[in-house]
Amino acid sequence: MQLNVSGHHVEVTDALREYVESKFERLQRHFDQITKVEAILTVEKLVQKAEARIHIAGADLFAAADSEDMYAAIDALADKLDRQLIKHKEKARAR
Repeated sequence: MQLNVSGHHVEVTDALREYVESKFERLQRHFDQITKVEAILTVEKLVQKAEARIHIAGADLFAAADSEDMYAAIDALADKLDRQLIKHKEKARAR
């Protein structure tokens, strides 16, 4: 899995990068065919946003989450992507 973390109006520190990596490792345990992940961390006034696009075999998944804390936004983002991956996996299994 290739992970690309970028920031918009925020400096992506090593701690943020490692936190994103640890959260997205959980996604790979649920679905092992993830090829590329692009995560964008953004700060707009008092809102911290986290967005991610996942490229998997047969689909591209996108999710966004925002919060007052960047770490909480990353947690919410990982949960949303986890649900989407499980749903995609179940659909593929049903076919």
